[in-house]
Amino acid sequence: MVKSGTLILGVAAQLLLPLQLLFSVFLLLRGHDTPGGGFIAGLVAAGGFALYLFAHGRRALTALLRIAPRDMVGLGLLLGVASTLPAWWRGEPFFTAQWWTLPPFGVALSTPLLFDLGVYLVVLGALLTAITALVEIDQDDVPS
Repeated sequence: MVKSGTLILGVAAQLLLPLQLLFSVFLLLRGHDTPGGGFIAGLVAAGGFALYLFAHGRRALTALLRIAPRDMVGLGLLLGVASTLPAWWRGEPFFTAQWWTLPPFGVALSTPLLFDLGVYLVVLGALLTAITALVEIDQDDVPS
């Protein structure tokens, strides 16, 4: 197996991926109350995984993810639809936000957060599907 990147790119990708994922989680959690949210957080996370892909190759990325990007898209769509159900069950207008507080921790959970998490997974899965497909096509064109 031939690695696609240099030593510097490999080390940089391993250092930057956790930072980009942490920043994407910050953007995700900040976004359901203020500007930001699932879309930009998914883009940041996909950028980190793309850097890792370019540095270490498709097999290393597949081993790191442990879930197919297409499955992320499906799970994200499921979460997005599920975020509409609590308001519907209560007889309120479609997409009306619902809030719950977990008593022992005082943490507030909401349907906007669930929707943003769905958007995050859809964006991340769609971009990773596209990028890995392009890498596979590029590797097929390279003569052995």
